[in-house]
Parts: sequence; structure tokens; C-alpha cells
Amino acid sequence: MKKRLLLIVTMLFVVILLVSCAGGNAENNKNTKQATDNKGKLRFGINNWAENVAVSNMWKVLLEEEGYEIELNTLEKSPVWTGIAQGDLDIAPEVWLPITDEPLYEEYKDDVELKEIWYEETGLGLAVPSYMDINSLEELNDNKSKFDSKIVGIDAGASLMGLTRDAIEEYGLDYELIESSETAMLSELQNAYENEEPIVVTLWNPHWVFSEYDLKYLEDPKKVYGEADDIYFMTRKGFEDEYPEVVKWLNNWKMDDDSLGELMAIGQELDDPVEAAKQWIEENRDLVDEWMQ
Repeated sequence: MKKRLLLIVTMLFVVILLVSCAGGNAENNKNTKQATDNKGKLRFGINNWAENVAVSNMWKVLLEEEGYEIELNTLEKSPVWTGIAQGDLDIAPEVWLPITDEPLYEEYKDDVELKEIWYEETGLGLAVPSYMDINSLEELNDNKSKFDSKIVGIDAGASLMGLTRDAIEEYGLDYELIESSETAMLSELQNAYENEEPIVVTLWNPHWVFSEYDLKYLEDPKKVYGEADDIYFMTRKGFEDEYPEVVKWLNNWKMDDDSLGELMAIGQELDDPVEAAKQWIEENRDLVDEWMQ
């Protein structure tokens, strides 16, 4: 009887030991998988333009799905270039060339790696609602009373503002360029548009506002705003050697006015760029899967 009891106790001990080891192995496997899934921390340098915020959060969601930790750093244009050149940042999703970012590119081109184009033929200039009977910068002076001799601008240091000052001089425009911000400019545009009032603003595309309102650029026969830019992304030197799959995915990335406009419009609606990115990704999973091959 005692031997039988001892045998039962021994068997129970063995079972408990095996279960404990299995549990420990499962926990170890779980920890190992978590460690494997964490592929590293990538630091993005972004500026606070609507399309930049939208695509940066889109890539944050996509890369986190692949096991990377993503840090978004919002800076002005020049510090983004400096951060990439010095290796403090890994990826900058927007480089406008050959016009807008040309001074920064000339300064830093030996210390950064310019990659593929993901958006073709941007626009820069002065825009008005399509209900306005004006089509060229050369017509602005004849219509200055309609616009109260004011052009509603954005941040004082933006390249677009510098080009607009050049346009005022080149065309001899009797206008005041109002320095504000993208948010303030869009608020002025919305108020004017909803009441069908005259307004002229500094604007660029890609931008979600073109999917919301019927707008047109004023023709620029003297080409002060230059030819269309393309948008590239860039990385710090050596990044591709360390993260070849990330650069491969980003090189596959292509967007146009429809896809990018939809992403930005969802962001405006939800007022949450991460949730907007998740929604857009799920609605465009076939397109995204082509990038992530």
C-alpha cells in the first residue's frame, strides 16, 4: 500500500514538473518571439505639412506591423536635413526637387542618401476658388479691390513664401503678403469658399484641400514658381545597409492625387493621423501589399 502511494506521489510530481517546464518553455518562446519581432527603432524627421504628417503616420503603422518601433520627430525643414546628415534621424519622407528643396540639397547632398520618387509633379503657387473670374498672376492688379490687395500666406520661413515675395516683385503686384500658418490660411480659405467670396492664397499640391474644394492655380507665365517638383524620400548614410528591407518597401511606394488626397481627407475627418492611416491602409490593402513585397 505504501509503495503504491509512493508511486502515485512520484507520478504526480513528474506531471507537475513537466507542466511547469512546458509553461516555462512557452513563456521563453513568447519572449523570444517578442524579441525577434522588435526589429529596431527608426527615427523619422517630418515637417508639419498635411501630406507629410499623413504619409509619415501611414509608414509608422505599416512598419510597426512589420515589427519596427517608429519615432516621429516634427521639425522645420532645415533641422530635418541637418538631422539626416548628422545621423540623428534615419528617414525623411519628403524631399521636393529640383526646385523647392534645392538649396538644402546643395548644402547636404554629400551627407544624405536620396532615394526614389514616390509622388510626381507637385504644384506651387497662388490659388483661388474656381468661381473667381481670374486665371493669371498678371491679372491680380486689375482685381486687387476684390482681394483687398491681400494674399493669405503660411509660415514666414516657408520656401513658398519666399517664392511669393519674388512673384510680387516680378509681376509688380500691389499686394500685401500676410504671414500666418497653414491652419490659419486654410481657415480663411474655408470661410471665403463657403460664402463664395474672393480670396487668393499660397498653396501647394499634394494637399487634401484640392479634394474638398474646387480650386485653381493662377497661371505663372514668368515661371517664378518654377517647374513641377517630384517628391523623393531620403535616409541617413548607411541606413540601407542596416535596413535593406525598409528601403526596398519605401522604394516601391507610389502615390498620386487620388490616393494621397483620400489619405489626407480621412485625417482631416478623424483628426487623428494614426487612426486615419489605419483606416486608409485597410481600404487600400492591395496597393499597400504591392509596396511591402
